[in-house]
Amino acid sequence: MSTTDSYANPDALVSTEWLAAHLDEPGYRLIEVDVNPAVYDSGHIPGAVGWDWKRDLQDPTIRDLAPREALARKLGESGVTPETTVLLYGDNNNWFAAYAYWALKYYGHERVKLVNGGRVRWEVEGRPYTTEVPRIQPVEYRFAGEPREEIRAYRDQVLERIGRAGLVDVRSPAEFSGELLAPENLPQEGAQRGGHIPTAVNIPWSQAVKEDGTFKAPQELRELYGSKGVSPDREVIAYCRIGERSAHTWFVLRELLGYPDVRNYDGSWTEWGSSVRVPIER
Repeated sequence: MSTTDSYANPDALVSTEWLAAHLDEPGYRLIEVDVNPAVYDSGHIPGAVGWDWKRDLQDPTIRDLAPREALARKLGESGVTPETTVLLYGDNNNWFAAYAYWALKYYGHERVKLVNGGRVRWEVEGRPYTTEVPRIQPVEYRFAGEPREEIRAYRDQVLERIGRAGLVDVRSPAEFSGELLAPENLPQEGAQRGGHIPTAVNIPWSQAVKEDGTFKAPQELRELYGSKGVSPDREVIAYCRIGERSAHTWFVLRELLGYPDVRNYDGSWTEWGSSVRVPIER
């Protein structure tokens, strides 16, 4: 099922070629998660269920991941059981597909894979979309065990680890410098100050992918992060603005390169840049 046997965890990925040949195979559930949820309605891979990242992956009243019970309910509505392998893809080179991957791993659903390249790759290959929404038979889903806190970071943990952990700011250079508070194509909102967390290195998420949306080769990725001192022998914490681009980098470091201690700080700059008494650099 993998696109290469050289990644640390090749089973974390499936290729678009594999997906096209297995769309109707039982035991799998294809889920699309986009930056713009309306993209799904305009056309999606046949059989895919659409998730709205704001509604389905975020708590509606506090800035946090969706509660475990709510995400379990969404999985059940999508026909997912603990034995189902979830296949995730989306727009923007899988930003929120990677976020959904990380969230499912955090809560303990281990059978999850990312479609390498997402919508970008599917479209490059000229593969068909449909507007037909699949009819799903709901099931009951329950997560087993407790959340995996070892893959998530919180503000106070980051504050305590400045100068000790490898902090990776995956935003654009303009966001890292403080010139912008958000990507140029998204609203300028979410933080009171611009800049970055002290000691963080800037490795934009986009440097990990090729033009067709697929991930770069393992050696290229090792050189990319190693050249900035981000090595597997230390704890690494990735962050962005709201946690989705850093989830993409978390996937690269944890799943593709096999770094043993990688956390996603999903509070990211929206939290850090508005917090009282936390340091920033420009």
